[in-house]
Amino acid sequence: MKLAPHLHRLGNDIVASYLVDVPEGITLIDAGLPGHWDDLRRELDAIGRPLSDIRGLVLTHGDSDHIGFAERLRQEVGVPVFIHSGDAHRARTGEKPKTPMGPARLAPTLGFFAYALRKNGLRPRYVQDVVEIADGDVLDLPGSPVILGMPGHSPGSIAVHIPVADAVFVGDALTTRHVLTGREGAQPAPFTDNPDEALASLDRLSGIPASWVLPGHGAPWRGSPADLVAAVRSD
Repeated sequence: MKLAPHLHRLGNDIVASYLVDVPEGITLIDAGLPGHWDDLRRELDAIGRPLSDIRGLVLTHGDSDHIGFAERLRQEVGVPVFIHSGDAHRARTGEKPKTPMGPARLAPTLGFFAYALRKNGLRPRYVQDVVEIADGDVLDLPGSPVILGMPGHSPGSIAVHIPVADAVFVGDALTTRHVLTGREGAQPAPFTDNPDEALASLDRLSGIPASWVLPGHGAPWRGSPADLVAAVRSD
């Protein structure tokens, strides 16, 4: 789905990833669930671009509902997969600490897991080879993605600012729809390793000049990162 010039979303409000399309090629942000491969192919067909135009995939963190089709894209197309060094092991193995599930309602929780099942999310393919990145890096990819360390949800959680798309991609640093309660609006994401650290990391978003804030779960936010951070803190 096209959101704006250069900017497309794959998936939906349950699980989303993003595509940035510029003349020199395509950068992907997150890979959703394995079944989102078909969404990727449909979006590329819609904009008339081949898989070979994808220059890189940047993961906001290493959880299974974000690495989705990453390994398939790496193996079949040769696309490099970038992830913060703090989450490289998680992306390669799926190993992560157990965190309290927190509040949940039956219908939204079942809906989340049913959607994951439909998209082959219960059988993740871990990423066997990654390019490790760090806070402050500017990647040599279409749109020149800028990496912002956002530890808390996981040690290597990041946000990705792509100025040409006027957007910052935040992964699970926050959410606009809680996948377990169905509650909409700006709020912390569930399954967070260190909630206090995650909340503190939001300060890094406040100064980012962007008109779109794009989470891994929930509706796109049309407005400033500073306003969204304020909404999370007032929740």
